Amino acid sequence: MNNPFSTPLTEYLDQQQVAYRLLPHQTPATTIEDAAMQRGIQAQQMVKSILLRDMGDLYALACVPGNQSVDPKKARAVLNCRRMTCVNLADVPTITGYQIGCVAPLLLLKSMPILMDPELTTHDEVTISSGSNMAGIALKPSDLIQLCQPILVDLCKS
Repeated sequence: MNNPFSTPLTEYLDQQQVAYRLLPHQTPATTIEDAAMQRGIQAQQMVKSILLRDMGDLYALACVPGNQSVDPKKARAVLNCRRMTCVNLADVPTITGYQIGCVAPLLLLKSMPILMDPELTTHDEVTISSGSNMAGIALKPSDLIQLCQPILVDLCKS
């Protein structure tokens, strides 16, 4: 795409020859709703990535639509864990390589299972963080799935 805005994630997508659109923000996005508004999309098109951990320090990244919440019980059932909780926010950057609010299901520092709610596949386009709070990336769900190889499973709280 050869954009003037570049992050390791945009460079990776360019290397993989994946079509995407860069969605710049006017100001740093502070919430899902703010980012959706600045990107001109609906919150349910955003991939919200939540880092979970079990008691044995198994990490997993749970991805749900931006307007939904992750049900850790559903994640633990898929991964056969006794308990899964959200990781302490201060630990997210050292585990994922991304700042809070900028986590994407690609190029994670630590290898971990990625779980994705199938509702995200119902859109023509979804958006992930570019790795910066100043832009998002829009791409086809099928391309995202091919790149991150998630386990597709219902993860949303009922």
